Amino acid sequence: MPIDPRRENQLAYLGELAGGLAHEIKNPLSTLKINLRLLRDESRGEEDPRVVRTLRRLQTCEREVERLERIVSDFLRFARPRELKLEPTRLNDVVEETLYFLEPEFRQHGIQLRRLYTPDLPFSPMERSLFQQALLNVLVNARQAMEGRGGELMVRTLLDGQALALDVIDTGEGIPPDRLPRIFQPYFSTKQGGTGLGLPTARRIIEDHGGTIAVTSEPGKGTAVRVRLPTSATAALAPGRPPG
Repeated sequence: MPIDPRRENQLAYLGELAGGLAHEIKNPLSTLKINLRLLRDESRGEEDPRVVRTLRRLQTCEREVERLERIVSDFLRFARPRELKLEPTRLNDVVEETLYFLEPEFRQHGIQLRRLYTPDLPFSPMERSLFQQALLNVLVNARQAMEGRGGELMVRTLLDGQALALDVIDTGEGIPPDRLPRIFQPYFSTKQGGTGLGLPTARRIIEDHGGTIAVTSEPGKGTAVRVRLPTSATAALAPGRPPG
């Protein structure tokens, strides 16, 4: 069903309004964080029990401010209206660049990376840095699923019919069946301290690129994420989408 242009404009306006509000929230949060840190530094080394209790409360407040900063930053990435600047891009290059950045962190957590790239894949119309953000969110989720247990992470590229496919498969704890349908809901998170916006943001970016993302999982065995993207040729044929 076609989207009502008035409804689309209203959603764009609300997104812009929410993004502006988030920016306004970030400024006082930064001020709070700085002053809490100054108070903490002034109290350090004191042995008076009341000062020690105050210091602990300051540290709690500081952690909560940092958590709010993460929520606001993730929300801005999720809600910000975008006009993509698509360029023909090699999927393998984008994936490898992102993995190269993350590999030391994976190694530190006892995670072995396996790369299976299909060579000579068609180009895909992509805003490189934005798609990398989506991929980063998916990969960080996979790392968190193997937190404290290590494991193997396989990243594979291939052709899936007329689309490009990217698989991210981990050997982590898996997702219970009752939670799986909710993983793309904003603010739903199974991780302590998580904002619940990583996967929703990834899905929005991927869908803005004309792609799809699907997740299958088995508790205790791991999770598989498949991202499908159009090639430059198929995107150019799709009505209403800019050519790569």
